[in-house]
Amino acid sequence: MRWSLTEVKAKAEEKKDNARTAFSSWAAFKEWVQVSDTALDEHGHKISGPTWSNEDLDPTPPEKRTWRWWNFVIFYWGLSFGNWTLGSTMIGIGLNWWQAILAIFLSQLISSIAMFFNSRCASVYHIGYPVVGRSVFGMWGSYYFVGVRAALAIIWYGVQLYSGSALLVNMLRAVFGHAYTSIPNHIPESMGITSAGMLAFFLFWLIHLPLTFFRPYQLRQFFWFKAIIMLPAIWGLFIFCMVNTKGNIGLGHLNNTSSAKSDGWGWFFVWSINAGMGNTATLITNQPDIARWSKTKTGAMWSQLLSNPIAVTLSASLGILSTSAINNAWSLQLWNQWDLLDAIMTRYWSAGTRTAVFLAAAGWMVSILGTNIAANMIPFGSDSSMLFPRYITIPRGQFIVECLAFAICPWKILTSASVFTTFLSGYGLFMASVVAIMICDYFLLTRGNVFISHLYDGSKDNKHYYYTMGWNLQAVFAYIVGIALPFPGFVGTLGPHVSAAAQDLGHLGWMLSFTVSFVVYYVVCLIWPTQNQKIIREMGLGFEEMSYRSIIAVDGTAITEDMEGHPHPEMLHFYGGGGGGGDKKNAAESIVPSRSID
Repeated sequence: MRWSLTEVKAKAEEKKDNARTAFSSWAAFKEWVQVSDTALDEHGHKISGPTWSNEDLDPTPPEKRTWRWWNFVIFYWGLSFGNWTLGSTMIGIGLNWWQAILAIFLSQLISSIAMFFNSRCASVYHIGYPVVGRSVFGMWGSYYFVGVRAALAIIWYGVQLYSGSALLVNMLRAVFGHAYTSIPNHIPESMGITSAGMLAFFLFWLIHLPLTFFRPYQLRQFFWFKAIIMLPAIWGLFIFCMVNTKGNIGLGHLNNTSSAKSDGWGWFFVWSINAGMGNTATLITNQPDIARWSKTKTGAMWSQLLSNPIAVTLSASLGILSTSAINNAWSLQLWNQWDLLDAIMTRYWSAGTRTAVFLAAAGWMVSILGTNIAANMIPFGSDSSMLFPRYITIPRGQFIVECLAFAICPWKILTSASVFTTFLSGYGLFMASVVAIMICDYFLLTRGNVFISHLYDGSKDNKHYYYTMGWNLQAVFAYIVGIALPFPGFVGTLGPHVSAAAQDLGHLGWMLSFTVSFVVYYVVCLIWPTQNQKIIREMGLGFEEMSYRSIIAVDGTAITEDMEGHPHPEMLHFYGGGGGGGDKKNAAESIVPSRSID
């Protein structure tokens, strides 16, 4: 949609008038900040009780399902190709270079399979993670699982901001030289950051700011740009390292297998695979927030299954080869790309080198920017729109997390809170249980059937998703059991002494938690099925049969219609009858949640 200059001016005047009215009284302000399309009662007024719906919680309408399969290929390729330092993590554990590459590939293959399945529900019903969570954990239980992810997204958003600012430091040094590095420091040393570093952090924060006002479906072009600009940055740095060292990679000094031999190679290798999966634990959980914008049911699935393992493995391999060659030739220990770029400038201080470093650092910076948006900013925006649906949309939530990035002081976390950073790195085991239960429930227990209108009904009359006082107790039990086994070993990584057996279980973190929760939830529900699962069995629904029917509201009652707008008599029994009426064209085009109060 293109607007003329006159229309833009008129829109600006309208916004100004609305803002002036909003600040005329407290009541007017509260009305102004409320989301315009929040849930309404039968009279068309905003409801006074709990709100379960807004634009970003509702299923994505057809006009916003703009991502095709190639958009997802580019998105995941760009997101995955920046894993330069993952290889150093594996070598730090104790693998040699080829074992590290193999472990990375296997870990990303397993991760991609999990992402493949976890994206299905959102691809079919076009709902984000918070609403998918309602279908699995209950109308109130989902708040815990959404809230935990939101809290962690805040911290990781700030941490990624700080990491990306290190590349902006490279760029500022390349442009201004000593004029930048000699900026007087007025920040206490105990803060863990200098005035020059704070300047870079603030500038990188400003770069994020305009992107907070866009929803994911509007960022396709940005992710294309990210995927393209990072390619010359990565390959350019790799080629420089190979040419500078004349191809003398020096992989011999990376053949450190002493740790593996002492602990048993097989067990140690599985631990390494699990460590590699921690790299994508967040992305696995976040799948619904991206897949919901897919134009087709499979566009978000096969695309990442093919692109993610290849991109991560290739990127990590280039990182291993490049840094190994430089470290061997220069007698250094550099693994982060910003440290390597800084060392290159120090060694070859010339206009040409500084220009090349500036361009490479810019490419890497855009890469981290895109990763931060996809892995942290979008998820927090989605989560906050559910936690406070009356007042917060995805863009508003993204702006909030942008502001909170300063409040958590990420430089302090990374420089002095080693235990806390260890916790952040290992939290994937908590999300593994969530993903396992979501996949098991969708594919095995409900056979891909989601009753959309009931995801926006928080009353006790909700037969499908109110469960027990709003909580799916079977899912909660499976979640607790799933994290119980690896949890003692995870605690051991934070400092306390635990047994060797507990450490071994902790090393299996994500995979163990996923497997246990999946099996426990399936078995428990076979013995003690939820009310929703019982209804689906009684209705005799086939796989994803509900996805072919549209949900509309008629006189406050949700009924089911086929794509031609004709009610299904066999469904009316479960929804208390219903009449005709409604906008059949819109009902046939998209899944529309009921906005009325039963």
